Amino acid sequence: MRSRAAILHDVGGPWSVEDFELAPPRAGEVLVEMAAAGLCHSDDHILQGDMSVSNAIAEEYGLTPMFPMIGGHEGAGTVVAIGDHVSEFAPGDHVVMSFVAVCGQCRWCASGMEYLCDEGAGTMTPGMPTDGTFRHHTLDGRPLGHLSKIGAFATHTVVSAHSLVKIEPHLPLVAAALLSCAVPTGYGSAANRAGVRGGDTVVVVGAGGIGTAAIQGARINGAAQIVAVDPVEFKQKAALRFGATHSVSSIPEALDLVRDLTQGVMADSVVAAPSLIAGDDVGAYLKLTRKGGTCVLTGMTPQTTRSAKIALQDFILWNKSLVGTVFGSCNPKADINRLARLYQSGQLQLEEMITRRYRLDDINAAYDDLRNGEIIRGVIDFALR
Repeated sequence: MRSRAAILHDVGGPWSVEDFELAPPRAGEVLVEMAAAGLCHSDDHILQGDMSVSNAIAEEYGLTPMFPMIGGHEGAGTVVAIGDHVSEFAPGDHVVMSFVAVCGQCRWCASGMEYLCDEGAGTMTPGMPTDGTFRHHTLDGRPLGHLSKIGAFATHTVVSAHSLVKIEPHLPLVAAALLSCAVPTGYGSAANRAGVRGGDTVVVVGAGGIGTAAIQGARINGAAQIVAVDPVEFKQKAALRFGATHSVSSIPEALDLVRDLTQGVMADSVVAAPSLIAGDDVGAYLKLTRKGGTCVLTGMTPQTTRSAKIALQDFILWNKSLVGTVFGSCNPKADINRLARLYQSGQLQLEEMITRRYRLDDINAAYDDLRNGEIIRGVIDFALR
């Protein structure tokens, strides 16, 4: 069948919205008609080269080229068709994508750490996870990668059944798209990785989609004081609507404020979710963290970053924890529906996180808005023409 998608042909972009050919699903695969796809910084990091290499560099070093590639790893839609040996999904089912595939069989899945699944670890390798071949092709027959084995910036896509989670049919699909990445990543960073508890003081650095979800995770889990840090005034104000008790524009301001709020103890936990983390930033995040506290690095870093600068003796002697996370250390098969129940109960705000909806054809303008700090979460709404 012929479908339409936003495609990157190499590092630097721009996104090219064009038709492509999509083959039917094979064994273990599902054809999905997309309803919505979230605009995440990770896709822009692919475009900018923070998480990718150009075709020229790939060719020079004998690597499999990443491009051309359909973008998008955060989305929700409706099952259209299933391949052989797929029993958990049927046409008409509403599904949320998981950019971390879950095989259910590897050591990590068996240990309750689905977010570290061995199959999910291959998410940036082109081709289907089922057999390594391609279902997506350009009109001239070239193989098309699909980001995170999903390719949510397409009206239709074929994915592994391991990359899908079935949701209740009454849940609005546009809002549910945020359960694919932003919300579990941010919420889980606070609830799972930082272990926020009642009465805690929490600092969230970066008040975009993931940071806003982290703020909500801290609020829902009982934090007494939540300080949002973002240079954009619009995001500072928005953070207060999602549960932040205070908002400031910079780390130095946050240090002064948290010192005053805690009588010098500092924050129980810090969730760092800016668009990019530089190695020199980490020391400042740890200064915000109290003795025995936890600092969670959630935001991405350029692939050229190889070290972080911290006051090592202070880190050791004050028993601090510095941890990373993927997908907020959430387990997609269990936690996406758990978060959906929080949404249904009114505790988790999803629609309110969506600042603007865009047509697929407007994706380049949408990413300009994201880079300029004009949106919390933008969404490609495939119903818009």
